[in-house]
Amino acid sequence: MIRTLTGTIKDLGENWLVVEVNNVGYLVASPTLTSNYSLEQKVTLQTYLAVRETALDLYGFTDKAELEMFELLLGVPKVGPKSALAIMTQATPTLLSESAHKNDAIYLHKLSGIGKKTCENVVRYLNSKLDSLPLSASGDTPTDGLNQTQTDAIDALVSLGYDLNTSRETIKSMSEEGATVNSLVTQALKQIN
Repeated sequence: MIRTLTGTIKDLGENWLVVEVNNVGYLVASPTLTSNYSLEQKVTLQTYLAVRETALDLYGFTDKAELEMFELLLGVPKVGPKSALAIMTQATPTLLSESAHKNDAIYLHKLSGIGKKTCENVVRYLNSKLDSLPLSASGDTPTDGLNQTQTDAIDALVSLGYDLNTSRETIKSMSEEGATVNSLVTQALKQIN
């Protein structure tokens, strides 16, 4: 089993990269849309090797919490490695953990864009595994919980065509005291542009 991979990124695309280790290039499926990778960057990835009858597929993540959440997602009915990776590109381990603690599939669906039925299955499964959630993503009080005003502001930015992760991170970084949806969106647009 390959558990970590340290090398240099030689090629990358949407949700994959090639990591060269001792003159051997490993194709690794990875949430490249949510991580800041660049060519010739040295990386250490936490990996999962999916063994199938016709292929050996390597999945890589920047930290152990992401890998642990990925492995938990593999336990969700009808979620294989490719689906779990797709979920990880749309929702952070913290967001998945928040949704599980709240037992709220609508919250996950609203913030991630993952299909409603998949969200229900993921939240139901993760809620039954609260003790197994990665340490950096678990806790009784999620560290980046968003209130309704912030959630609505994120929705507004996404509807304007901005990336979900960028919108979420921008809104999270702002002071929420006395803020309205309009004021948050206005501030976010100034920061993003």
